[in-house]
This record gives sequence, C-alpha cells and structure tokens, in this order.
Amino acid sequence: MVPIVLKMLNKTDIQKRLTIPSRSLKCFPPLSGDKHMVDFQARDEDGRVWKFRIYTGKSNKKYPKPVLTKGWREFVCYKHLGTGDKVAFYMDKEDAGSVNYRVKAERAVKLFGVVYGHEPIHC
Repeated sequence: MVPIVLKMLNKTDIQKRLTIPSRSLKCFPPLSGDKHMVDFQARDEDGRVWKFRIYTGKSNKKYPKPVLTKGWREFVCYKHLGTGDKVAFYMDKEDAGSVNYRVKAERAVKLFGVVYGHEPIHC
C-alpha cells in the first residue's frame, strides 16, 4: 500500500510538529467551513491507537500548510524517534465506506553517521 505521507524526520519534526505535504491533506478527514483543524486516529504497527490533530493556519486557505500538532510529540517520545527516522501514514478504506488510518515509524540504521536504511520500530 502506498503511504499518504512518507517523511524522513528533521529537527523541527522531532521537537515541535510534523509538517505534511499540502497534497496529502485531501486524504485526511475534511476541514469543513471555517475550521482550520481536524482530529483523527491512527493505529500503529503494534495495535496502539494514537490521536492526532491536523492544523492549518487560519490566514492562508488557498495554500494551507498542514502540520500535525496534538498527539505528535507524545508519539515521537514514545517511539524514541530522532532525526533521520521515517514516519508513514496510510489510509485504508473499508467496504462500508469508513476510513481507517495507520501510522508506521522506522528507525534510521546508521553506520559512522551515514544512514544506510531503516528498520521498523516496535515498542
């Protein structure tokens, strides 16, 4: 399955919030009316459900800059994520029309400071 968000984490992603591509916003629950945030849940590879909030700035509706805020730092700390690690979000559509989200974190495999790949993180 193709991820709706796939990102190698940088310092800001680890310390504050996860920026996601604007084109991925259409795959998440819709922002309706004048709302600039929406909450959703995603299950990790260990079966734990995480609650996240997508926030877009109030000032720029035409080109939103979505970020994950609420729940993101808790996820980062629990998984012990660092710079160079990867995170992916997936969307699964059920036959009844409902949508489920999954999140997967992978640790960077480094040798002498160089990233050679990533391995799944299980906590």
